[in-house]
Amino acid sequence: MKTIVDPLSVSRFLQKYDAAAAQNGVKISIGFDFYEYISITQATPTKGRTYPNFRPDRSPIKLGEGFWIVGVDRNSNVALLEAARLYDLSRSNLAEHLQSLKAFFANPALHAHPQDRCSCAAPSAKKITGNVAYLGDRWIRKDFRGLGMSKVMAGLARGVSFAMWAPDFLCALVARQLLEKGVVYGYSHHEPGGSILQLIGEDIVDDDCLVWQTGEELKSLVDRGSELTLTR
Repeated sequence: MKTIVDPLSVSRFLQKYDAAAAQNGVKISIGFDFYEYISITQATPTKGRTYPNFRPDRSPIKLGEGFWIVGVDRNSNVALLEAARLYDLSRSNLAEHLQSLKAFFANPALHAHPQDRCSCAAPSAKKITGNVAYLGDRWIRKDFRGLGMSKVMAGLARGVSFAMWAPDFLCALVARQLLEKGVVYGYSHHEPGGSILQLIGEDIVDDDCLVWQTGEELKSLVDRGSELTLTR
């Protein structure tokens, strides 16, 4: 049965994180045009290149199937960025989606290099199916790190994902060192071998862990209001 989203619960959940950002001098906005998002990321100093799964020149995102978050400081300079998209894996699973390179390119035959590869050894990736929300491209400006802004971004991305999609799963691919540092928030599960990736044309070589939570876990998080402790 499709999950019914309680707008009031979502509103209360998001308000907490929006207020925490404001306390740190950051104004949050949400957008849906990924051409605009890429224009922002390309103009943001120290922000690395966005991976192709969030670039409309390689992987177009239909309206309603993706969003991005930007936070600006009191001088209207970009301080925070993150993106999210919905994958329809009702006839597939996350492992197949990654290994086929369709997670990164709408048309791998057209855009992928012949030597591009992605392997996924995380056992649970084969069980991640249905409507899958994928979070990525998070960037926090250096002077805003250590202020709890990773928790703020995690909460905002989860709240908006739940409100828009009530997905069967929510997931991301993250570097092992970030997990070890304890700066990856909100996920109930993690496994190594989520994505061993090589994209020649993008100059990308990664070995990332898979992190995820089920739709029921996401709903419970939003309904409870949040278990995340925000610090300044």
